[in-house]
Amino acid sequence: MTDTSDISHIRNLLTQVQDPEVPVLTIADLGILRDVALIDGTYEIKITPTFTGCPAMKAIEENIAEVLVENGIQNFKVRMVMSPAWTTDWISELGREKLRKYGIAPPSQSTEEHLKAILTGKNKAVACPFCGAVNTRLTSAFGSTACKALHYCDNCHQPFEEFKCH
Repeated sequence: MTDTSDISHIRNLLTQVQDPEVPVLTIADLGILRDVALIDGTYEIKITPTFTGCPAMKAIEENIAEVLVENGIQNFKVRMVMSPAWTTDWISELGREKLRKYGIAPPSQSTEEHLKAILTGKNKAVACPFCGAVNTRLTSAFGSTACKALHYCDNCHQPFEEFKCH
């Protein structure tokens, strides 16, 4: 194999690594898999946490190592990259659809739109992942993980989580 095909193979293997906090998503879906490169004979896998201090990062590193070792790849290191900071804009369209089908509302706007909404006080309504209605309300700024908030849909009467925009 060439270096390029090896890197493509490793990248493909890493698309199997699930996020431990939202197991319907892979690290590729989330956009935290930043790069795979061959540097001085060692594959360097760069990942970015969804927020500083994210408790899932250790498990993600271990899962990356497990997948690579199981596939005969020994010469690698996983490096955490903090800059640029991760943003929900990096969640793939496939990842957003997976969240919706799982019952979690994906971020309803880009980070830039979200910041403008905060400044103007005009937040975009969060669509219910179950019925699609925007007749929803925030019930708690914090969900089961720090990156999610709790909402309630007044149309279908279902509680749901939203992946917070940041």
